[in-house]
Amino acid sequence: MDGKILETVVRDSRRDVLVRVARAFDSKNFPEAIEAAAKQMEAEWRARPCHGRVRDRDGVAVCREKVLAALGFAVEEDDGTATLASFAKRALERKSPEAYPLTVFGHSCDRCPDGEMTVTAVCRNCLAKPCKQACHFGAIAPGDDKMEIDREKCKRCNLCAKACPYGAIARACVPCESACPTGAIAKDSAGRTCIDFDRCISCGKCIGACPFGAIYVKSQLIDVLRKMKEGRDVIAMPAPAFAGQFSESQGKVQAALRNVGFRQICEVAIGAEKTARVEASDFHEHLGSGQTFMTTSCCAAYNEFVAKHLPEIQPYVSQAKTPLYYTAEMLRSEQPNAVLVFFSPCFAKFREVHQNPHVDYVLSFEDVMALLEARNVDVSTCAEDEAGRRAAREAREFSLSGGVSRCVQAVLGEDSANLHPVIVDGLNEENIKMLRECAKTG
Repeated sequence: MDGKILETVVRDSRRDVLVRVARAFDSKNFPEAIEAAAKQMEAEWRARPCHGRVRDRDGVAVCREKVLAALGFAVEEDDGTATLASFAKRALERKSPEAYPLTVFGHSCDRCPDGEMTVTAVCRNCLAKPCKQACHFGAIAPGDDKMEIDREKCKRCNLCAKACPYGAIARACVPCESACPTGAIAKDSAGRTCIDFDRCISCGKCIGACPFGAIYVKSQLIDVLRKMKEGRDVIAMPAPAFAGQFSESQGKVQAALRNVGFRQICEVAIGAEKTARVEASDFHEHLGSGQTFMTTSCCAAYNEFVAKHLPEIQPYVSQAKTPLYYTAEMLRSEQPNAVLVFFSPCFAKFREVHQNPHVDYVLSFEDVMALLEARNVDVSTCAEDEAGRRAAREAREFSLSGGVSRCVQAVLGEDSANLHPVIVDGLNEENIKMLRECAKTG
């Protein structure tokens, strides 16, 4: 399935639920409105045309799981006995979000075949039988019409598939497992996906990989709306990429955010200048101590990866904090009682926010878009608002590939001749291997 199509379909589904939950919050009776919203979703599910295996699922349970995640709860902790109204009440009483924001929908998870090797109908049962010759475990042998694999003996080494001249042997892919760079995803006895948070680096690849949208981020939207309702000064801190979600001007976007309840707007890119200065200083120190390379510290998933899986590269990582950290530090010093809310395009930032003493909550772009829709705020019709704190254009380039190194080069000026950027495009098997080698050899 095309990645963009998958992302759009799943994202639209999540956004629809978030809009319903936000509108329920704005009603006279939030718990009752949540129950009504869930029943409406169930009715719409039953009215859908048949879509093969999806139709066979328990649609009521799927709707319940989506509402629970939108309310900020892990569906794994739900035994089905409590009402959604009771969960809505608990959401209003919650003191702080949980440390790990991912949850897996048991009724949406497809329980994919666990990487099994399968001989397809393309097999010719040929004379040479290279697949049999390639197998070191005696797991493949001739059947009546095609070769057959003994599941007990098969080690899923993939050698038979590589040897077949017809490409007749396939390995079943588990999308979330294949996407995870750290082996943090496995299946329980029922075949449902489970996440090992001791290994998880919060990169979010599993979220985008699942075609059923079974891996969700527990929303903090209700927590933020509750603070607004209490009359607190809630400050929006949009990531640099947020502006790219709109064709309208920054002034109109800021006005829209004020219209849904944010008292102030402060771009996170404001802290990028300090990050670049500290990284440039660190680079000088690394070179001065005889090291030949340094990695940036701006990616939350990379920092988590280093801490959990590659501590030997830590001496080569810049000690600079992220633009989010420096921006929040500045705002917290100026307004100690304000509620700081980060708008994040990246799932890894949920973990960073949890570990950051200056930031209170994080909303995904889906959360924010859903809030605008729920409160009927059309950005294109908003008046220009120039009161927010804005960053320079160069600072916003932190969100682009190579943007961090370009900013550091600009700070170094003439000294940048010693800086030769290497762009590492994501944490995958190949790049992790390269990083291990760098840590080993220096």
